[in-house]
Amino acid sequence: MELFNADFGGARITGHGIGPVLEAFGGVSRIAVLRGGGLGDLMYVLPAVAALKAAYPGATVTLLCTPVQAELLSQTVGPVDETVILPFAEGVRPGPEDRGEAERFFAEMRTRNFDLAVQLHGGGRYSNPFLLRLGARHTVGTRTPDAAPLERTVPYVYYQHEPLRALEVAGFAGAPPRELEARLEPLPELRQQLAQDLALDIGASRNHRVLVIHPGATDPRRRWPGERFGAVARRAAADGFRVYVVGDSSEKELAEAVVELAVGHSADGTQSADGPPAEPNAARPTVESLAGKLSLGELAALLAGSSVVVANDSGPRHLAQALGTPTVGVYWAGNALNAAPLGRSLHRIRLGWVTRCPVCGVDVTQVGWTAPRCPHDESTVKAVEPSEVYEDVLQLTATSPLLHGR
Repeated sequence: MELFNADFGGARITGHGIGPVLEAFGGVSRIAVLRGGGLGDLMYVLPAVAALKAAYPGATVTLLCTPVQAELLSQTVGPVDETVILPFAEGVRPGPEDRGEAERFFAEMRTRNFDLAVQLHGGGRYSNPFLLRLGARHTVGTRTPDAAPLERTVPYVYYQHEPLRALEVAGFAGAPPRELEARLEPLPELRQQLAQDLALDIGASRNHRVLVIHPGATDPRRRWPGERFGAVARRAAADGFRVYVVGDSSEKELAEAVVELAVGHSADGTQSADGPPAEPNAARPTVESLAGKLSLGELAALLAGSSVVVANDSGPRHLAQALGTPTVGVYWAGNALNAAPLGRSLHRIRLGWVTRCPVCGVDVTQVGWTAPRCPHDESTVKAVEPSEVYEDVLQLTATSPLLHGR
């Protein structure tokens, strides 16, 4: 096995951040940052973008990203100056590859004359060769032993907190950390319009407590069972929360199932497990699905105005955190190492401690590029109890800055 260390590219160490901070490059006015994936992946790199902008004042940052990331950034206030949609390419943006489209993309990027290109998209097996084709004067990024080297490279080890990994790379580009978490703001006009559409003075007082639930996750193994989300929604509605279940268009059925689990009554007037008994003719709790009905900017406005968000390890949970909203996250323990919030005053996590697939027994801690994934989708977090999650909701609501003049 090849052993490798960080490659400083001959640069001096000028300070310390998450790792060494190397001397900055000279004459940098155009920076490209490569990061595809989903909303959570975008949140991971925004602190590094903020660091680069501070280290190179006056430079523009172009994010090479996916359509969903570009859409969100166009509908919120954040540190990215420009977005460019990535072409379909193996290991960078999965999909039907078009060689002509890729060649046109790289030709256009080379005309930009990037001074610095930063790879924040995994271990570099596919993303480093992709980055090198941009033709930037300087290149920095992560690298597994089998990946192409860049001018300065940070060793890629799977179990590392993702925002801190990106900040370590930014340090190799001469940019010390400015903040440890992503920061975004909703557009005021979207927030105002959403409050009007929902007939709700979002976040204004204890009389308008809002709980947002996102039951989805890209990897089915990260999903807490729908009935458990339903139990939390039911208890929250009974306590006077307005509860909104969110998701994209592909998650509408899941969101609607959570609503039904929250409000469904049996013939004798009782409710399903983990909820209080219902009166025989009680009104339906205030639980509503907005899945597939919101733009990403509207989702950001809703999350920013919510009292608490309950979700799996998913893009909307990461987005809520970036917007300053308290969250309760249900995490598999391995994912928590890479992606859980750092603080506990505004954020709580509940962990699933599964280490072997319940179906085939394979070690599920060997993940990322180190081992292939087993084919089973059994939840690794289903043992988390709704009562524990709801207790976190109540504690965070009691201290929420949204309810105390944020």
